[in-house]
Amino acid sequence: MFDGLRKKIGEFRENVVERIKAKDESEELEEEKVEEVEEEVTKGIGTKLKEKGKAILDRETILDEKDLEKPLEGLEMALLESDVAFSVAEEIKDSVKRELVGKRRKWGVDTEVLVEEAVRNALLNVFSADSELDFDAFVDKGNKPIIIVFVGVNGTGKTTSIAKVAKKLLGSGHSVVIAAADTYRAGAAEQIETHASNLGLKVIKHQYGSDPAAVVYDANKYASANGIDVVLADTAGRMHTSINLMEQLKKICRVTKPDMVLFVDEAVAGNDAVERAKKFNEDIGIDAAILTKVDVDAKGGTAISIAHSTSKPILFLGKGQDYDDLVDFDAVWLVDRLLGKNGGERRNAS
Repeated sequence: MFDGLRKKIGEFRENVVERIKAKDESEELEEEKVEEVEEEVTKGIGTKLKEKGKAILDRETILDEKDLEKPLEGLEMALLESDVAFSVAEEIKDSVKRELVGKRRKWGVDTEVLVEEAVRNALLNVFSADSELDFDAFVDKGNKPIIIVFVGVNGTGKTTSIAKVAKKLLGSGHSVVIAAADTYRAGAAEQIETHASNLGLKVIKHQYGSDPAAVVYDANKYASANGIDVVLADTAGRMHTSINLMEQLKKICRVTKPDMVLFVDEAVAGNDAVERAKKFNEDIGIDAAILTKVDVDAKGGTAISIAHSTSKPILFLGKGQDYDDLVDFDAVWLVDRLLGKNGGERRNAS
């Protein structure tokens, strides 16, 4: 999971460390040379030269922009190749640059920690501080029944994700009913019914081609009458460019007033997923995202870009077809993994 981006970030770190080490070696002077520098500094020739001279006297290296120019270009290219959106890659690069340029450090001191912290901070900063969402607390404290609508394009694992979230909720002691509001695709109701049967859940459905908003509305009425905690609403997969289908989705949200709208897409879709998330957020307003197929995603940039571009959290990661294959997303965990500090798997969401 995310091995490609982790490898490229590691290469950037090693590149910077090697350059700084070479600079250290070039600036290590013999004692008499240090005395010459001290004499020049005392004469007061040039502020910039005095600063450099003082650094040499203190046996320190000052990192300048020239030292980092090529490694930073390499970092940006690595991020772009790993499906990080251009604007996000630029922001990460600039953040690392701001944190490292002008830094003073002792000769021979291991710089790996310094570089790693700069990259770590830059990556964490792209996740909005306002985009944190505690799903368990949201469900526990919310007025029941809670309506959660799942949206996204075709074939991204939306229906399977609904089943996984249902399993998680059942494991937390919550009751669930499913609204089969994908009335557009033939066989959609049967697909969600199969998952519901496996989990022992009730499905509210209407005839093929009926109004999906009415399905969610009736599911909410059923939940209210029967003391059900959560309504999970499946909707037809639709391209974000389909005006009519997006208008239909707006109607669903307008009529049923969901408590949460979850956008589902594939981690392997890269920048296509980012553009779709942005469009769904602009048109409908999403509250969080679920990324599927992360187990086959070697790049890792999609999660970073969606979170940054929408200022909404990644809630879960889907990593397989089993109902328990739902992983709680955590930005710190992801960043530490990309830096090679956490080789273990993230705990399941159940």
